[in-house]
Parts: sequence; C-alpha cells; structure tokens
Amino acid sequence: MSDDKRIVSDIELFSKNIKELESIKIPDGEKKVVDMARDYAKDTEYYLEKKDLMTAFGCIAYAHGLLDAIRLIHGII
Repeated sequence: MSDDKRIVSDIELFSKNIKELESIKIPDGEKKVVDMARDYAKDTEYYLEKKDLMTAFGCIAYAHGLLDAIRLIHGII
C-alpha cells in the first residue's frame, strides 16, 4: 500500500472510530480532547493535499492516540 493510501485508510478508520462516541455522553473535560482529535484529523487532510505525507501521518497518528484514550476511558476498546 502506498503511503498516501495508507493515510487515507487511517482517516477512514478515524471516522469510523469517532462515530462510536456518538452513543455515549462525553464529559466536558473530555470533549476538548475529542475536539483536538478532530482537529488533528482535519490537519491530516490538509497536509495530505499538500503532499506532506510525513506531517499528515504524524497528525493522523496523534488523532488516533487522542481518540483511543477517550475510547479506553469509556470501555469501547
């Protein structure tokens, strides 16, 4: 799989995983973390468009890490 296709795949996985949070109540303090994860995912698309694949991959990896922390707290993973 090429680097850009891998990043697109990671964006799709992020979108799937963040939808899992729609069914639970997220406390205000955790909402900021979820918002940050969304922002990093958006940054990923920006850098992917600019062909800066290293930065794009870093952004989506960080977005997944933030999201996974919230998912772990709520027993989703």
